[in-house]
Amino acid sequence: MDAAAAVQATQPSNHGAAVFETTKTVNAHASNQVNNNIAAEMKEPELSEPLDDNQPQAEEDLVDQAGNSDPNMVGVDPGMMADSNSPKQTFVPCKVCGDKASGYHYGVTSCEGCKGFFRRSIQKQIEYRCLRDGKCLVIRLNRNRCQYCRFKKCLAVGMSRDCKSGKQYAVRYGRVPKRSRSTEEQRVTTTDNSVGPEPVPTTESKQLALYDIILTISQAHHAQSQYTDDKIKAIVKKPVSLLIAQDGIPAPSPMSLEAQRLIGWQNLAVLMTPSIQKVVEFGKRLPGFADIVQDDQLILMKMGFFEVWLTRITRMFNKTEQTLTFGDGSVVAKEHLEIIYSSDFVKAMFDFAYGMNELHLNDTEIGLLTGMVIATSDRPGLSDPHAVESMQDGLIEALKLQISRNHSAEINLFSCLLMKLPELRTLGSYHNEHVQWFRQHWASLKLPPLFSEIFDIIKNEEV
Repeated sequence: MDAAAAVQATQPSNHGAAVFETTKTVNAHASNQVNNNIAAEMKEPELSEPLDDNQPQAEEDLVDQAGNSDPNMVGVDPGMMADSNSPKQTFVPCKVCGDKASGYHYGVTSCEGCKGFFRRSIQKQIEYRCLRDGKCLVIRLNRNRCQYCRFKKCLAVGMSRDCKSGKQYAVRYGRVPKRSRSTEEQRVTTTDNSVGPEPVPTTESKQLALYDIILTISQAHHAQSQYTDDKIKAIVKKPVSLLIAQDGIPAPSPMSLEAQRLIGWQNLAVLMTPSIQKVVEFGKRLPGFADIVQDDQLILMKMGFFEVWLTRITRMFNKTEQTLTFGDGSVVAKEHLEIIYSSDFVKAMFDFAYGMNELHLNDTEIGLLTGMVIATSDRPGLSDPHAVESMQDGLIEALKLQISRNHSAEINLFSCLLMKLPELRTLGSYHNEHVQWFRQHWASLKLPPLFSEIFDIIKNEEV
């Protein structure tokens, strides 16, 4: 592989920089498969017919001006409607854009325009982009200019599915609850003049910044992971043997344990290599990663790859059949992995996967967790660990916010998740010990170049 990589780095080894040789943009096909950030985890059943795909964005304003025209609305709070006999009226604003709210939608008081926009964003799983670094002001007059910032604001003010007694309700229609209405009435102007949105407080600004991180990570994970929910459903499984040579000729039997390990390792390398480029591309899109010195970027990728790969693929461990399925559908038996590594190490891998699966994390949460794994500040050899630590702090806060929103009833989930990190780090260390054996036998191996580089194994072009 050409050493002129997407990220130019001073190589800690003679083959390090090639790890970053990837395309700079996600291809159009992959982009179409990407769920819009958290919308992939908030995909909801339709309670009403979706809007026509050709319906112009400006129709939101026509709906707003016409009042409550949604046939699914149970009712609109009379206190929110204009009273021609009263010189003053209570104005309850949409929490997203500041326009007149029509009801309580997706958990917050909002207008018809923002309600419809949020619904379409979820149903159609659209990926938005912002041309102004996610800092656009969202008000009634310009809310259609940047859909990325508008969707981010929807999430930040609390638009989400409503979970009650384990059941998911896509939206609560009808009157604004009295408690919510009384709170809003204390915060808004009660004149009949046009009222703009409130200034964004510092705490809300911080929350918006966290949603920037969440949306960025979600998009990157969906684009650069083989093991998201939608991609797993499309996998066609096919049992394979790791003990068959790459040219299709079975190895001689009986075969020494060393020969079995070498052949199995080479076949495993072929199955793992597609994940390397995806993890590298994912890491490059982490907020703050580009600001880290390039040598440190390379260290983070090399030291964190196995841990990220294992966290992503946990869903593919089958406890009943004792197998592991790869992104191309190859199903590998546990006993073959035990030959390559050791029974203790493979058992620890399977146990970690079972424990992770019990936490029921969604794709965005797994993306945030793997971002934290890459941004580990105590990796050996880092020249600026404080910069890495700062990057990880933002990811931790974003994951904490995401967990609190999606798993509000599981108060200990975030703590349990953090406790998984030392276990994952230990598995990474054990894996490196096994890799050391293969480094010593490099002359008997022919591995994919990218695999050799990520694990610092000398390339052997003569085998």
